[in-house]
Amino acid sequence: MLRNSAVIRVPVVKLSTSTRCTNRLQGSSFRLIRVASERAPLSGNLASIRNSHRRFSTNNRQTTSTMGENILPQENPFPLTETDEWVLSQTDEEYAYHTWDELRSIIQNNDLGALKRKPSDLRRYRSWSAETKAEYGSMTNYLLAHRLPKAWGSPPFKPVSDEPFENPSDYRVLANDWPYGFVPGITHLVVWTRTPIPTDSDKGDLLPESRLTVDSFVKRFFTDHLGPGGDDRVMWFKNWVALQSVRGLDHIHVLLKDVDPKVIEEWTKEQEYHRVPSA
Repeated sequence: MLRNSAVIRVPVVKLSTSTRCTNRLQGSSFRLIRVASERAPLSGNLASIRNSHRRFSTNNRQTTSTMGENILPQENPFPLTETDEWVLSQTDEEYAYHTWDELRSIIQNNDLGALKRKPSDLRRYRSWSAETKAEYGSMTNYLLAHRLPKAWGSPPFKPVSDEPFENPSDYRVLANDWPYGFVPGITHLVVWTRTPIPTDSDKGDLLPESRLTVDSFVKRFFTDHLGPGGDDRVMWFKNWVALQSVRGLDHIHVLLKDVDPKVIEEWTKEQEYHRVPSA
């Protein structure tokens, strides 16, 4: 079903005289493009404008201003999806937050590229990721230094079990520091594991047996603790490789609807087996 039409704003980019002449036929003026649905396929005009904007950004490497923020030219700290690029053309006021029913459809159809963050959050996440990688060398190094169990040590890890999510000391549940843009009442957790989760070799998507393993874990750790109706309040997914902003550690995403913060606090607290034993 198509959504209400939305307006996508393509920002003006101030060009030098020579660049303006080169790009005159591509169109550099501000345009309003109306699309039938935020998830509808790109029209030819929109795709052309995006491609022109990307070519300009790549070739010119100029400093631009977005929503009053100065963005210095830099390499992307993680690959941008088509959805990300579209989100970055919006303001927070134009952004449509994911609803629970929409998330269910996205996950059931494995349409994970449709997941998106609020524009200002995505900009901050990119900036933070670039700074963090510059300081720590990788997101994995940062996570191991500040967020994940000290008992894990450094890669290559030596998990207690070769079966993902079998031994509690091999995984850690944390709140997502940079969640996608949801309506109120939805909590985004990430379960990190030092035991590799088998995926296919093509795009890094889960194998059927891996899905069963994750399903079983999510049911016993999250769903069963919520009592009757728990199945309707828990969903999970695992991004394939091209969509991952942290590729050095296996992890799954868990979404919760209207769950007591005290329950979430219990699930995400550090356990004794996550700590390095005292000498």
